[in-house]
Amino acid sequence: MKLSVAAIGVAVLAVSLGAQEKKPVPKNSQRVSIPGCARGYIFTAGRRTADQPGSADIPEGMHLRMNGPKSMISEIKAHEGSMIEITGLVRKGQLNPSGVGIGGGVRISPGPGSSGGTTPSAPMMRPVDIDLEGWRPAVGDCPAR
Repeated sequence: MKLSVAAIGVAVLAVSLGAQEKKPVPKNSQRVSIPGCARGYIFTAGRRTADQPGSADIPEGMHLRMNGPKSMISEIKAHEGSMIEITGLVRKGQLNPSGVGIGGGVRISPGPGSSGGTTPSAPMMRPVDIDLEGWRPAVGDCPAR
């Protein structure tokens, strides 16, 4: 009898520990950790330091739109003005835009071809979407606007 109670206890503990593991990353996505600052639903990637390098090649100043549970977004909004590090999933195609990076978050890429002598308007750049999995406070302050 004692053996079956112990076995049930071990099984319950194993299930609860298994629930804490991270979800598998889809083939078309990448898990990233990025230090920076949040303002509303927009997260701006900050400068990487030696002790907090981040996990992806996301340039400083890049904007990401945070998607996640309202409770997590509310927690992050409560820390506006403070440096945080977010972790989440980003689609691989969004991280590798076309063109050549020249530094400071600036990229040069070919524009659309012209037709009939009219000047095409510049397309609006949309922030990269990140599906939040978690966040934590980081060292530093956000720059004032």
